[in-house]
Amino acid sequence: MVGSRDTYATVRQALEAPGAGYSGKSYKIFLQGSYGNDTNIWAESDVDVVIRLDSVYHYDTSALNQVHLAQFNAALIPGTYPYRDYKNDVRTALGKAFGVSDIVDGSKAITIKAKGNRRSADVIVATLFRRYYSGTYSFMADSGICFFDSKGNRIANYPDQHSANCTQKHQATFSRFKPLVRVFKNMRSRLVNAGIIADGIAPSYYIEGLLYNVPNEKFQNSLVDTFVDTVNWIHQANRAAFWCPNNQYLLFGDTAVQWPAANYDVFMKALIALWNDWS
Repeated sequence: MVGSRDTYATVRQALEAPGAGYSGKSYKIFLQGSYGNDTNIWAESDVDVVIRLDSVYHYDTSALNQVHLAQFNAALIPGTYPYRDYKNDVRTALGKAFGVSDIVDGSKAITIKAKGNRRSADVIVATLFRRYYSGTYSFMADSGICFFDSKGNRIANYPDQHSANCTQKHQATFSRFKPLVRVFKNMRSRLVNAGIIADGIAPSYYIEGLLYNVPNEKFQNSLVDTFVDTVNWIHQANRAAFWCPNNQYLLFGDTAVQWPAANYDVFMKALIALWNDWS
């Protein structure tokens, strides 16, 4: 089967085709998820691709004080390229390249079906997102991406910060962070395949976030020792204080970008039981 790199190149070529409705605008295409963060495992086949429109941005001003909010509103220039039109243009570009029958609208992404040697791919149709906050003298913003699900809910995230901080964690643990992520993910796949936990209980993004919070000194030379020390530490830690690697959201919660605590509990209970059966 064609590798993730080849699938990504094929999708990127389709999105960059001349004549697309967004082709004259500023945009960026990049990998995210396990392949983008170099934590993929053999069992994973889907490739996650983001196309981020930068000519138009969405924003959150809820953290601005009244003075800065007034300044922001006075300088704001409304966009003229609705998200609905933009997503339709992306869908059209993908349909021309892969065939309309191989393009499926999901709740969050446009899925390109696997075919022949091509892997399946999920394309997130995103725009630039700015989360504003007030400083001492002026207002500032953290930049990320946002997209809208099939129900019209806006989902904002920060893949650049997530990737950079996971890489920094990997370096700070003498290259042991990402191998441990793969251990957890392989165990998750075994649990899913055995029907012990449901698929989707423990997405890769949240596993990376969980292990991101573990102190660096818990990552030992031996993966076995690292796994044991890590699980023991997590079990005793105040998990309500865990942050996502992007440092924008708490890891556990009820929003679309947080891990439901009940799902975490199911996953960790099954993970520990699987480990105890092996050992």
